[in-house]
Amino acid sequence: MSKKIFKRFFPYLKIYKKEIFFALFSGIICGATSVLITYFIGKSVDTMTGLGKVDLTLLISIIGLIALLIITNAISQWFVQVLGNRVAYLSVAELRKDMFNHLNTLPLKYFDNTSHGNILSRFTNDLDYVSEATTAIFNNIFSGMTIVIISLITMLVLNMPLTLVVIIGTILIFIVNYIVAKTSQSKFMTQQKIVGDISGYISEIVGNQKIVKAFQYENRSQKTFENINSELYTVGKQAQFASSLTNPLSRFIDHISYLSIGLVGGLLVLNSVGNVTVGLISSFIIYSTQFSKPFIELSGIMTQIQSALAGLQRTFEIIDEKPETPDTNNILNKEKLSGKVEFKNVYFSYTKNQPLIENFNLLVEPGESIAIVGKTGAGKSTLVNLLMRFYDVDSGEITIDNVPIKNYSRDSLRRAFGMVLQDTWLFDGTIKDNLIFGNPKATDNEIIEACKASSIHSFIEKLPNGYNTVIGQGGLKISDGQSQLLTIARTMISKPPMLILDEATSSVDTLTEIQIQTAFLNMMKGKTSFIIAHRLSTIREADKILVMDSGKIVEVGNHKELLNKKDSYYGKLYKAQFENIKE
Repeated sequence: MSKKIFKRFFPYLKIYKKEIFFALFSGIICGATSVLITYFIGKSVDTMTGLGKVDLTLLISIIGLIALLIITNAISQWFVQVLGNRVAYLSVAELRKDMFNHLNTLPLKYFDNTSHGNILSRFTNDLDYVSEATTAIFNNIFSGMTIVIISLITMLVLNMPLTLVVIIGTILIFIVNYIVAKTSQSKFMTQQKIVGDISGYISEIVGNQKIVKAFQYENRSQKTFENINSELYTVGKQAQFASSLTNPLSRFIDHISYLSIGLVGGLLVLNSVGNVTVGLISSFIIYSTQFSKPFIELSGIMTQIQSALAGLQRTFEIIDEKPETPDTNNILNKEKLSGKVEFKNVYFSYTKNQPLIENFNLLVEPGESIAIVGKTGAGKSTLVNLLMRFYDVDSGEITIDNVPIKNYSRDSLRRAFGMVLQDTWLFDGTIKDNLIFGNPKATDNEIIEACKASSIHSFIEKLPNGYNTVIGQGGLKISDGQSQLLTIARTMISKPPMLILDEATSSVDTLTEIQIQTAFLNMMKGKTSFIIAHRLSTIREADKILVMDSGKIVEVGNHKELLNKKDSYYGKLYKAQFENIKE
C-alpha cells in the first residue's frame, strides 16, 4: 500500500527536476565532506602517537583542512534544506490544487454524504503532514544517502572486518524500522480518519451555536466531543507508541555497534591484524555513526512518515471519487430560450430500493409560473435538484425547449436559471462584489434598481461605505433577512430567463415579503418560474400549483380552482395553515 501511494505522489515531485538535481548535487558535496572530515579526524589522532610525539605542523594543516571542509559542509547542507523545502511544499501545493479541481467535478451527492469538516481536514491537516514529512525525508536522503555510500566505500577500503560490524548493525536497524512501520500504519490511518471526524464535528457545532444554545445542547455536545477526542487519544497513543519504538531501538543497536567496533578493533590491534591504529578505530566509530545516522533519523521521523502516508491515502480517496457523468459541449443559449420545460416519465431515488419520484410527468409552457407545495419530504426540492442536474434521473428525461437537459453542458444549463434558496450564501467581500456574483458586467444603475426592488437599497445606503461595505467574517455582520434580500437582488441582477425560488422569502418579515412578492411578479413576467413554498400566501398568483405527496403529483390547478375543489388536498393544507395563523 505504501509503495502504491508513493508512486502516485512521485509525479508531483518530478515536476521540480531542477531543484531535485541541485539538491542531490549539494547532498553529494555534503556527504563527501562529512566523510572526509571523519577521515582527517582519524589522521589527526594518528599525528599524536605519544607524549612529546606530536607532528604539530601536520596537525595544524589537517585542522585547517577540516575547518574548510566544515564550512563547505554547512553551506551545502543549507542548500539541501532550502531546495528540499521548496520541492516538498510546491509539490504538495500542486497536489492540493489537483484535489480542489477534482472536488469541483464531484456530484452533489458526495457533499451530501460526506462531512464538510472531514473534507477540510484533508486539505489542511493531511497535506500539512505530507509536506512536513517530505521535507524531512528529502533533507535526510540528499545528504544522508550520499554519506552512506561514500562512507561504506571508504570503510571497505580501510578495513573489512570493522566494516562488517557496521553493516550488520545497520541491517538490524533497518529490520526494526520495517517491522514497526508495517505494524503501525493502520493505526495512523485510523488516527487521520478520527482527526477528520473531530474537525467535522467542531465545524458543525461552531457553525450552529445559536441552535446549540437555544436547545441547551452544550453539555451533550461536550460529551460527544469528549468521546471522539478520547477515541483520538487512544488510537493516537497506540500509533505514537508503536512508531516511537523505532528511534530508541535503532539507537540501542547503534550503540551496540560502537562497543562492537571497539572490541573488534582492540582485538585486531592486539593481534596485529591489518594496519589498524587508534586513529583508524576512532574514524570507524565516527563512520559507524555516519553510516547508521540516516537510518536512525529515518526512524526518528517515522511518525511523520506514517501520518504523511495516511494523509496521502485520504487525499487520493477524494481524487479517486468518480466525477459527475461526462458533460457535453453543447451550450444552452439563454438568449434564445423560450422556457418550455417537460418532465417525461421521470424516476429517481437518492438511495437504491427507496424510490422517491416515480413516473413523474409535467409540462410547463414558456413563461408559466409553477408553484410546488406539499408536506416535508414530498419531493419538492428534489425536482429542483433534477432540473439543475445536481442529480441525474434514474430513468425518463427532462427537456428544455424539447431538448433533453443531458444534451446541454451543466454550466450553460445552470446559467439559464436564477436561484434564490432558503439557505443564503454570501462570501467575504463587499456588498457590491456579492451582488454582481452572477453578472460581473452589471452597471451601477442595474445594481441599484435591483436592490430597490428587493427592498435592501435603503439599508445599504445607510452603511458607512454603502455598496463598498465589507461583509462576512472579517466585516459587517448582517441578519438572515438582510442576507436573503441581498441574494434576491443578486438573482435579479443576473437576469436569468428562468427562475427557481425555494422558500425565497422565509427569512423576511410579512411587510417586506409583500414588497418582494411584487418585485418577483415583475421579474417573473415572461419567464418560466418554479416556486417552492410552505407559506401558501406567497403563491396565490402562480399560473399553476402542483400539490405533491410522496414524489407524485396529487393535484394540479390554480389557487381558486384548488380551493373550490371538493376535499382538495391543497384546500386542507391552506386551511390548516391559516387556522394556525388565526390561533
